[in-house]
Amino acid sequence: MNIGKELLNAPLPEMVQGLGVGIAEAQFALDKVSVRIAQKMAGMAEDKDGKMVFDEKSLIKLREDLPAQSLLSLGFAPTFYQFVDTIIEVKMAVSMSREREASASVSASVSKFMVASASVNASYSQKYQYGAEGSSLLRTKLVTVPTPAVFEQQLKSIIENQST
Repeated sequence: MNIGKELLNAPLPEMVQGLGVGIAEAQFALDKVSVRIAQKMAGMAEDKDGKMVFDEKSLIKLREDLPAQSLLSLGFAPTFYQFVDTIIEVKMAVSMSREREASASVSASVSKFMVASASVNASYSQKYQYGAEGSSLLRTKLVTVPTPAVFEQQLKSIIENQST
């Protein structure tokens, strides 16, 4: 995928919408992975049909004389992530020209202004000696967040039910 070209050629509303939808889909995928990891940490594994079932082999024995425990029952928790900052930066060259028309029979003059923009690519860069490095930039920041409270409560309930 050529992000730079898409950023430079997309109208701003489409660019912002695409970025927002992309972040929402990425966030959803991250959350699903964290939940799946929690299931594995609880001693679950995927069976041949894709269902999560209890798996004795995924438990940990700290000592031979102690019962096996899941990572969750030992206090470990899955990590959840959240996008907090996203920046789109697009650099382009802007030029302005002025046309002036004058008539010999009239003392007034008419001025026309025109604004033009060009995406910064290799051709433009060579023609006008413009450095194209960083002509577009997409940056996002991902941070860890606490496990959702309701999810944590349900995990504790599962752990208590497993131990009884």
